[in-house]
Amino acid sequence: MIKFFTELFSYGFILRAAIAGSLVALCASLLGISLVLKRFSMIGDGLSHVGFGTLAIAMALNFSPLGVSIPISIIASFFLLRLSNDSSLNGDAAIALVSSSSLAAGILITSITSGLNTDVTSYMFGSILSISKNDVIISIILCTLVLFLFCFFYHKIFAVTFDETFATASGIKTKNYNSLLAVLTALTVVVGMRLMGAMMISSLIIFPALTSMRVFKSFKSVTISSAILSIICFFIGLIFSFAFSTPAGATIVIANLICFLIFFIIGKVKN
Repeated sequence: MIKFFTELFSYGFILRAAIAGSLVALCASLLGISLVLKRFSMIGDGLSHVGFGTLAIAMALNFSPLGVSIPISIIASFFLLRLSNDSSLNGDAAIALVSSSSLAAGILITSITSGLNTDVTSYMFGSILSISKNDVIISIILCTLVLFLFCFFYHKIFAVTFDETFATASGIKTKNYNSLLAVLTALTVVVGMRLMGAMMISSLIIFPALTSMRVFKSFKSVTISSAILSIICFFIGLIFSFAFSTPAGATIVIANLICFLIFFIIGKVKN
């Protein structure tokens, strides 16, 4: 067993994936609690597709993928948030329309210009082999920013998540904090697409929160549980991916699914 782990972390790409992936998983799990409780979880899925579309287009035009994708994804986060809050529209349907259109545009433009090469498919399905030192540095910087802002505004986010009307009456600018959640989600999604892929990055946002809510009830306990579970499931998925040569993103999602089923059963027995 010791020999296996020594061999595992002797590979540079595994070590880079472990650092970047654990940070992304942690950020996604913390943001996911508010997104799930506020029924904004579709925003994470929408942003992943928008992010892939912009990354694919940037690569087709020889622009910096992250340099283009990050600002556009942040702009898209405001737009998707507005769609979710617009009572005149079916929010989920509108977000699905935007996300599928972005995904289709990215695939179409890429296929016309350069074809679906390895770099593009790694953004769609994820690849631990594609994690570079620059990706790790960017992940550390952006994830540190996300964690700092989440912890700094924790009490305001808590208030906005559970009772937005009361928070507004208390003088909290709820629109600003909803926008902050959307922006932080956009950053996390774009950074995490290298490892998880656009198809599966939203699972890191949704699964830990839903899993923790099967057993725990308070916001604080769910937050702590989600953070711990997300990192554990990430490393379990990464280890099994290396051991059985399976896609890392898909293996991590399955690890989260198994964890959800276990907590679901525990929650039923407990109640």
